[in-house]
Amino acid sequence: MINKACRKILFMSLLFAIFIAQDGWCDNIDPNDDGSKYAYGENVGWLNFGTRDGDVIVADTNLTGYVWAENIGWINLDPNYADPNVGIKNDGTGLLTGYAWGENVGWINFRPEVPGDANHYGVTIDTEGYFHGWAWGENIGWINFNPQVPSDPNHYGVITSWTTSLYVQFDDFARFADEWKDTGSDLDADLDNSGDVNWPDLALVAEEWLEKCPPGWPLAY
Repeated sequence: MINKACRKILFMSLLFAIFIAQDGWCDNIDPNDDGSKYAYGENVGWLNFGTRDGDVIVADTNLTGYVWAENIGWINLDPNYADPNVGIKNDGTGLLTGYAWGENVGWINFRPEVPGDANHYGVTIDTEGYFHGWAWGENIGWINFNPQVPSDPNHYGVITSWTTSLYVQFDDFARFADEWKDTGSDLDADLDNSGDVNWPDLALVAEEWLEKCPPGWPLAY
């Protein structure tokens, strides 16, 4: 049986926990840091990924929550339509794809492609949580996730505490080398399903390496 003193301590602890939960922030983009929550659209102004009401959360598979823009209103990162391409998806490495929705501006593509232009304009999150690249809205133009404003010396961008746990490491290469010693269509190292382990498979490993190798390594880009 809990005595009165213990009940009082338990009650005060619960009140304190509730207070902390209400005062804290649930998203993983800091709402208190202006340097880590803003992207910029040349035609629409600043887009705030760090509002408490919007509660933007970056997860291993997708982004959820709402972005606020003073000139165009709320942008929904997860409209939850049946189309699997709708909503912003994360492939687990920080490569973002899909479409967000703004009631006043329509669809916003986080991995746009420009015909005849080899440049990459999509949005990615690097291994330190920094957003990079460009999104495109047919009705609003480009949204820059690395905005530099000549009239403002401060650096703006979007930063999340989420970081990928999917890295290509030396152990992965060692396992591939072990598989290289043998042949056969059932080998894990037969990455292109050609029926043999050969140089094209090694090229695929190298491509993955450049995409996902840990930060600070000489081969990291």
